[in-house]
Amino acid sequence: MLRRYFVKRLLVAVPSLLIASLIVFTLPRLIPGDVVTLMLEEKAYAKDLEELRAKLGLDRPIHVQYVEWLGRVARGDLGESLWTRRPVLEEIGRRLPITLEIGVMAIAFAILIAVPVGIVSATRQDTLRDYLARSVAILGLSVPGFWLATLVVVLPAIWWGWRPLAGFVEFAVDPVGHVTQFILPALILGIASAAALMRLTRGMLLEVLRQDYVRTAWAKGLRERVIVLKHSLRNAVIPVVTVLGIQIGQIIGGTVIIETIFGLPGMGRFIVEAITQRDYPVIQGVNLVVVSSIVTINLLIDALYAVLDPRIRY
Repeated sequence: MLRRYFVKRLLVAVPSLLIASLIVFTLPRLIPGDVVTLMLEEKAYAKDLEELRAKLGLDRPIHVQYVEWLGRVARGDLGESLWTRRPVLEEIGRRLPITLEIGVMAIAFAILIAVPVGIVSATRQDTLRDYLARSVAILGLSVPGFWLATLVVVLPAIWWGWRPLAGFVEFAVDPVGHVTQFILPALILGIASAAALMRLTRGMLLEVLRQDYVRTAWAKGLRERVIVLKHSLRNAVIPVVTVLGIQIGQIIGGTVIIETIFGLPGMGRFIVEAITQRDYPVIQGVNLVVVSSIVTINLLIDALYAVLDPRIRY
């Protein structure tokens, strides 16, 4: 039953990927500016522009370019950068681990902060701890991540002469420095997600704690830890898992700004440079990888639903 459920969800994801691929291919070409003009520094004649456009394959109808690109993607080829002539897949392979490290650490921070605080807030409803947790959660949702990251970089440098580590440290060179450089960006990236997850965890856990079977557990004299963690949290966490899937997409999108501010050579910074240069294959390749990752994550979230609550399989 679980396998059939997962196969059905997988079949639903295929049209989503095809629609996403069409959007990913079309939207970069709507960006104002011409990559050919940029490459020739606006000093070439019309003939030179036409020759370069034909050389890059940009003179053909857009639907022909899309079908050809989709065929290459199906074979695992995302094309070459218009500027460096390097394979896009190779460039993504160099930068993807950096973005994954930031993303995984941000998700870990969000979960480690949100779930315990949400549990405490729900079990100690309307106490000082509850009010404090809710206030901090609202603040976390209200403060933009890019603004907080800018303050973290600028203010300590002005007041104490300290600033986060500049540049990128390879793991092979300095393992501790490599991990340390991601802590601050990941924490800032995970704050908004932690706030949203904390509020939802609190709300759902409060609802579950009012159920009859929980009252029965209290009447049996079970300890609070057992009632909350074993009997209540599992049922309360399903909507939290749903929101976590959405937050993962937001975290991936947030890496664009965070990597730029902290100077990390990940996928986010890579696509910013590609947009500036109108490098269509790079923009298409990075966006396709991001969209495919989000679709895959949502498939895993759907499978996790079925594990947490077997009724969902039916």
